[in-house]
Amino acid sequence: MRILVISDIHGRTDRLDAVAEVAEEADVLIVAGDITNFGGREEARKVLRPLLSSAELLLAVPGNCDREGVNHWLREEKISLHGRGVVVGDIGFFGAGGSSPTPFATPQEYSEEELLAVLERGYTSVEGCSVKVMVTHSPPFGTVLDLTGAGVHAGSRAVKDFIKRRSPALALCGHIHEARGSTRVASTMAVNPGAVHMGYAVVELGDVLQVELKEYR
Repeated sequence: MRILVISDIHGRTDRLDAVAEVAEEADVLIVAGDITNFGGREEARKVLRPLLSSAELLLAVPGNCDREGVNHWLREEKISLHGRGVVVGDIGFFGAGGSSPTPFATPQEYSEEELLAVLERGYTSVEGCSVKVMVTHSPPFGTVLDLTGAGVHAGSRAVKDFIKRRSPALALCGHIHEARGSTRVASTMAVNPGAVHMGYAVVELGDVLQVELKEYR
């Protein structure tokens, strides 16, 4: 399975034509949160509608800068992974949007305990799948994927602990724009594609898991 991963659009549409073009070559397009910049359902619809028509399957979680209306629209479109699971063949996708608390009081922040509960709820619906892909907005704490430009780790401890305990094959995240990269967390490959204007990630999920961070042509 070929998975295209983007995150942190923040309402910017200038790169979405390029995303739509590469999405045509993927089996699944994952959007790892911050679809809007403090917007609601209408803003989310305007951003993601063009991608829905180009991607074979689009799945998403909201980010901390998305208001509750974004969650409602994602559920109505049946593309939400926030506390939910979607099964494609033998692969189960599940996740949790929003973020752990930040200093900025953004619209969609959760305690670590709340994030854990959302993840567990989504995991339950895909537990029987042989391969599991976890999608969160928050990156795992204390890794290269949550390191800010100021040198502070700003990820979620709940996300990291969940990965270590449940061992999904793949963990996809966003949130910290400049922490673009991939790393192993225990046995799990974790990927942050960076903000959408920086590029995207392509994951080949098969007998061998391969990750490539790419920029637009």
